[in-house]
Amino acid sequence: MGEDLAGERHRGVPILARGAGACGNGVAWRARRDAPGRSGALRMHEFRRAGACARLPRVSQSNPVRIFVTHAWENSDDYLRVFEYLESQRNFFYKNYSTPERRPQGDREALRENLRQQITPAEAVIALSSLFEAHEGELTFQLLYAQASHKPVILMKPFGTRKDVPKAILDLADEGVGWDER
Repeated sequence: MGEDLAGERHRGVPILARGAGACGNGVAWRARRDAPGRSGALRMHEFRRAGACARLPRVSQSNPVRIFVTHAWENSDDYLRVFEYLESQRNFFYKNYSTPERRPQGDREALRENLRQQITPAEAVIALSSLFEAHEGELTFQLLYAQASHKPVILMKPFGTRKDVPKAILDLADEGVGWDER
């Protein structure tokens, strides 16, 4: 299939690998070529190759994946659904840096600074497209900051509907996935 394993190369770019737990659902991080002067910037690519995860270092309690899930200062159904899914995965450990329940006091810039502080330590951003209609500005800001910080963005398509994802946010994501795509 042309997919390389950890420690090898994918399209000429070295792969830095991390396991996601269950075999077949490995996650490989590879250096991004398209970020000038940022050869260490990371981009997420899934691969589904039999036995591949046996060669990957495992995500563990001492080495969790650091994530940020987009929010509009509330625990929406989709926000909670992300964590239900993550918790159901065997041997997958993560640390959540998003804190929608702790809305800071202040103006719009204070809110944005707090969001920057939440996104900065994350290794990956999970974006909820369901936020777009009601909170377009907040979602767009979070995705633009993630992109500027060279964080891979996984965009979750709307849950339980066949609505198209707006191109404005689809273009800001590295990959768009449906809720049923494990």
